[in-house]
Amino acid sequence: MSLLRNKLPVLVPGLAIVAMLVAVLVTSGSFGRQTAQQGEPDVIDKSLEGAIHAPDFPDHLPWLNIDQPLSLEDLRGKLVLLDFWTFCCINCLHVLPDLKELEEKYPEELVVIGVHSAKFTNEKDTEAIRQAILRYEINHPVINDYDFDVWRSYGTRAWPTLVLINPKGNIIGSHSGEGVFEPFDAIISKAITYFDARGELKRSPLANTLERERQPNTVLSFPGKVSADTKSKRIFISDSNHNRILITDQDGEIFDVIGTGAVGTTDGSFEEARLHHPQGTFLRDNILYIADTENHLIRAADLDARRVTTVAGTGIQASSRNESGHGTDVALNSPWALIGHGDRMYIAMAGPHQLWSFDPVSGLLEPYAGSGREDIIDGPLQSAALAQPSGITTDGKVLYFADSEVSAIRSADLNPTGRVNTIVGAGLFEYGDIDGPADVARLQHPLGIAYHDGLLYVADTYNSKIKIVDPKTRTVRTFAGTGEAGLADGPADRAQFNEPSGLAVLGNELLVADANNHAIRTVDLPTGVVRTLPLSGMDRLTISAVSASESVVALPGQEIAPGDVRIRIRMALPPGFKPVTAAPAYLQWQSSDSSVVGPSATAVNSNAATPLSYDLTVAAAEGRCELRLNAVVYFCEEANEVCRFDEMTMSLPITVGRFGQSEIEVPVTVHPTPGM
Repeated sequence: MSLLRNKLPVLVPGLAIVAMLVAVLVTSGSFGRQTAQQGEPDVIDKSLEGAIHAPDFPDHLPWLNIDQPLSLEDLRGKLVLLDFWTFCCINCLHVLPDLKELEEKYPEELVVIGVHSAKFTNEKDTEAIRQAILRYEINHPVINDYDFDVWRSYGTRAWPTLVLINPKGNIIGSHSGEGVFEPFDAIISKAITYFDARGELKRSPLANTLERERQPNTVLSFPGKVSADTKSKRIFISDSNHNRILITDQDGEIFDVIGTGAVGTTDGSFEEARLHHPQGTFLRDNILYIADTENHLIRAADLDARRVTTVAGTGIQASSRNESGHGTDVALNSPWALIGHGDRMYIAMAGPHQLWSFDPVSGLLEPYAGSGREDIIDGPLQSAALAQPSGITTDGKVLYFADSEVSAIRSADLNPTGRVNTIVGAGLFEYGDIDGPADVARLQHPLGIAYHDGLLYVADTYNSKIKIVDPKTRTVRTFAGTGEAGLADGPADRAQFNEPSGLAVLGNELLVADANNHAIRTVDLPTGVVRTLPLSGMDRLTISAVSASESVVALPGQEIAPGDVRIRIRMALPPGFKPVTAAPAYLQWQSSDSSVVGPSATAVNSNAATPLSYDLTVAAAEGRCELRLNAVVYFCEEANEVCRFDEMTMSLPITVGRFGQSEIEVPVTVHPTPGM
């Protein structure tokens, strides 16, 4: 959304620096701009000394991804790159991979700080920013600039804007827009050489505690979209941050998984394929098409052959808006949602603010609606202006889409000579939580939409509500959710969601991808009663989708007898949680000395009645060793059926002697990850 704010903050009187920076820092921000200007950032002082001293951060602002607030004085000797962003903004999200690459290239010389200056009210909330940091896997400190204090002090006018500060605290470069790696890489490299030669560069990595280290593991991680097949009653869950698609039945039993869980573009069997934060899906002829969003690809998963192929996109983000062509010859830009009609599939392409069409048979890809300008302008398909379309559905006559950055629900005729029309929505900075007729109704950054029985069900994401839009009367009413972010089942007027992002209808139920709750929720259409879909069949989930635990739990030492010995590891859950009986029966163990206890193996659950007990049958000889135990434990909250998992690595000292026992039981308490 590389926007100039059309409601600019008032400049602070008496700060001459603000007026100076406005002229120097922002030269490329504009409505609808997609990529940065070519070449290096504007260099304020060619000697890299800098002409303007960077304003420091106010003391009162909250920080995330770090244990304590930072000041620029704390960072003397470092190059500091400020990233002014807001988490709704697709262009801001496109900058994140470049920032990560810079951080990895210069881990001891460069400190990146995200300055989150919110567009939407929901984005001002520190907890909402924390969830965005987790969802977008951000590893650098972020400051919540909720009242535009830092934004104003730097004279910022566009999202995203980046400002580079030298080790002496002076500004040496700035840039607005995408494509930031190469220009900033060049100037950072020069600055490192320059200040290192003068002894003014401090080399040491920044110590920070990431938000993800404080969060529980969940079976689903920020599910972005959900779709359903009425005939087979299958549900397709985009488990976005686990980089996979789960296929379940209507009761939530998982019976297949697409993707290893690792990021990548690999085609092949479901067990080999790799995705990158997939979003929308669409089923046709038992082929599930997947918007592989951060790979900028469309993938096709053949559900009969259980194989994934790439059918559209090059794997590189498109740098232009209107280059049509065939299949894998055409670069895409953040495909976010899919729907089909006739022989075509339609793509909500968030990056260039357009709808695209794709013919899976011929492979033809082309823009369908939207000029690429980011705005809310109705008119003929090709000249209308859209704003980050992120959800799409159809009644068979027109396409309906959630145009998130203008907080609008709009339509595009299926007749290629037709028009784009706005049903509800008024502008880039016109949003709220108001029901009623279209001229007064307001939404806040809706991401999901589903058509059913003449009505449009809308995931009003930043209001944490589900709303109904009548496209004929152009009226809006709240269907479910209090508007307060949370997790609560029950009657529609008391239920709570947390940034719901995707919707689908299956029978008499509305399925909701409740992203920040890491859950699929269902809403009974006749009664409005909300419940959390319980997931089962987790034996289908592969361990490769989770990482090894970094901490080791030290268990009390045990003495066993020589010969054949049974060691039972019995795990206990904390109050309020219950085991998943169909979870993977998984506990791997290895001996530090296989001549004392061996061989290493994978243990299995002892019986269904004790789902968190594992029996290790070992052959022991006299001596001492250590058993290293690795387990993944699945369990659900009793109150709301949200399922989690905990990775555990345990160390069990063993003494084998003649006074030991041939059967022992070792109790283990599962300590929830911080934040659970």
